[in-house]
Amino acid sequence: MKRIGFALFVFVSLNCWAGNDGDSIRRSRLSVGGYGEAVFSRNFYSDHVSRYSQPEEHKNDPSHGRFDIPHAVIYLGYDFGKGWTFGTEIEFEHGGNGIAYEKEDEEGGEWEQETEKGGEVELEQFWIQKSFSRAVNVRAGHIVVPVGLTNAHHEPLSFFTVYRPEGESTIMPCTWHQTGVSLWGRYKDFRYEAQFVAGLNADNFTNVGWIKKGHKSPLEFDVANKYGVSLRLDNYTVPGLRIGLSGYYGHSIGNSYPRNANGVDAEYKGVVAIGAFDFTYKAHNWIVRGQADYGYLGDAEQLKYVYNRLNSKSPYKHSAFVSKNAYAVGIEAGYDVFSQIPQMRADNQKLYIFGRYEAYNPYASNTKGTAYDYTAVKRMAFGVNYHPVPQIVVKAEYSKRFLKSIYNDEPSFNIGVAYEGFFL
Repeated sequence: MKRIGFALFVFVSLNCWAGNDGDSIRRSRLSVGGYGEAVFSRNFYSDHVSRYSQPEEHKNDPSHGRFDIPHAVIYLGYDFGKGWTFGTEIEFEHGGNGIAYEKEDEEGGEWEQETEKGGEVELEQFWIQKSFSRAVNVRAGHIVVPVGLTNAHHEPLSFFTVYRPEGESTIMPCTWHQTGVSLWGRYKDFRYEAQFVAGLNADNFTNVGWIKKGHKSPLEFDVANKYGVSLRLDNYTVPGLRIGLSGYYGHSIGNSYPRNANGVDAEYKGVVAIGAFDFTYKAHNWIVRGQADYGYLGDAEQLKYVYNRLNSKSPYKHSAFVSKNAYAVGIEAGYDVFSQIPQMRADNQKLYIFGRYEAYNPYASNTKGTAYDYTAVKRMAFGVNYHPVPQIVVKAEYSKRFLKSIYNDEPSFNIGVAYEGFFL
């Protein structure tokens, strides 16, 4: 179940001013913009905590609905001149206030109070950048880790579904942000980005989310006992087509506070390695997007015995095993039917009819013979995206999760409205 919380974050970059290819035309030293989403969902399946452990008892449970504000974002940035820029991003996530209650399925349905961050303000991005040329830019601060399609392109006009693509946002942080240093730029048909960042915290890994919560901290600071590196490379040689490769490598066990000098924390590394491929094709009134992600977690069988996960007074207390492997694959395609109507085409209105398929599993390999078969999901969705103006989209979709035969499938209907643009 999604955590409903509050996050405040800030971001602006050359990418925001110009798009993800890094080309920039600056009209003002100050940039102000943002994006936001409002969603209504009706889920035609049980929301009971034992719906997976006792599926037959909850086969005919009533449906449930919710209104949500997944993300409301403000971009702020400033160009100081001589190649120096500053960027921040402020996000209100799910309309919360920083502290929220949620039922932890992996803890037997226990109610837990959780914080998104040690405080009510979260900076998803906060950095200073020096640009030497189009090909060489250095950024230092709190930055997005662009591993996978969704992290690199997480704005609401970058995907057809009402919520962000489910597979990647289940197994990885989304949006994944860490403090560190980035070197990026564009040369001819290639754009690259290499990062050195604080490591993930294995105390936060779970059986149903793999490393998804690993970048979060309940403290007033991010622990940096261990480190990680990420790399992304995009190619734009074919008109209308972008092909991307990205990856991450880092250690996670022992990247916690207080740091335990003995036992599992000191003996094991908890290597996290992720490889991802993605593409976006936009031409001939079609938009097609796809991705494939595969992850490896070393010493997964030891995580259950890490000190902070056993300590009843710590904010972690995860009793479930974590998988050695996780994966997510997905593809979506949409066609603009208004492109065939001259009046709509002239008015720059678009109506995409789309379909999406994805498969993912945050617990793809059984640890010490322990299985959580309900984590293996195949999901199909189809619907429409209507753009009355380029910066606004109205989305509607019907989707269905297909689980293994012993469980109940999970159909739902979602409708939402979103915007993305700059005001200054």
